Amino acid sequence: MKNNFFGIIYILSFLVTSCGIYSFTGASIPPGTETFQVDYFQNVAGNRPGSTVEPGLDRDFTLALQDLILNQTNLSLVNNNGDLIYRGQITSYRITPMTATAQNTASQNRLTMRVSVEYINSKNDDDSFEQSFSFFYDFPAEAQIFDIKDTAHKVIFERLTQDIFNATLAKW
Repeated sequence: MKNNFFGIIYILSFLVTSCGIYSFTGASIPPGTETFQVDYFQNVAGNRPGSTVEPGLDRDFTLALQDLILNQTNLSLVNNNGDLIYRGQITSYRITPMTATAQNTASQNRLTMRVSVEYINSKNDDDSFEQSFSFFYDFPAEAQIFDIKDTAHKVIFERLTQDIFNATLAKW
């Protein structure tokens, strides 16, 4: 019994140490990378037809991206000269009707947010890119944006930040 216990401990320790730089979050941190920086994601959505400006959206999204990377990696957040740099803008924030009733009124609306991201990897320039990410939240037409905003932002931010993380550090 005692030998089985030590055998299991030995195998588990071998498996854990053989994982190298792999993390349980799926992050593939480039060797030598210690810091990241998330520049302020300015909300320029109001400049686009059909988009609206939501006060505080830029701050809340920037903080959500910082929090996700802090929670899923061992990287340190810095204000400048990060090994990994995330820059971007909120380019669209709009509500569109999705389904109609027999009376030609909307029965469901969709809140969609799009962000444009520039990712700079100072350790491996080949990994750097610019890409847009978008996600949505559907809600009943009788609900006002004020009533669903907190839930909608939570859902949208969670998906957008995870998509950005996957594209930059998980390589999915």
